[in-house]
Amino acid sequence: MRTVDMENKENGSLDVKNSVENGRPPDPADWAVIDVVNYFRTAGFEEQASAFQEQEIDGKSLLLMTRNDVLTGLSLKLGPALKIYEYHVKPLQTQHLKNNSL
Repeated sequence: MRTVDMENKENGSLDVKNSVENGRPPDPADWAVIDVVNYFRTAGFEEQASAFQEQEIDGKSLLLMTRNDVLTGLSLKLGPALKIYEYHVKPLQTQHLKNNSL
C-alpha cells in the first residue's frame, strides 16, 4: 500500500503528493464520498466535512464544483468555505487537469 505525504502549509492548505492516504486513491476523480470527507477532516475542516457527506460529494463531483457551489451550495460559513475552495478544491482541480493533460 502506498502512503500520502500531506504537509500542512501556513495558509491551511495541504501539499498532496501523488500517493495514497488511508486507502484514498491519488486521483481525486477516483475518490468516494468518504475519501472526500476524510480529506477535509485531515485538512482541519472537521465541522465542514459533514456537508460534503450530506451532499454526497464524491471526487468527480468535487472536481466539478465551482466557487459558487462551495460558497452557497454546501451551506457553510463564508470564511471556511472560501478557504476550502481556494486552498483545496481549486488546487485539486488544477492538479487533476495538469495530470490528465499529459
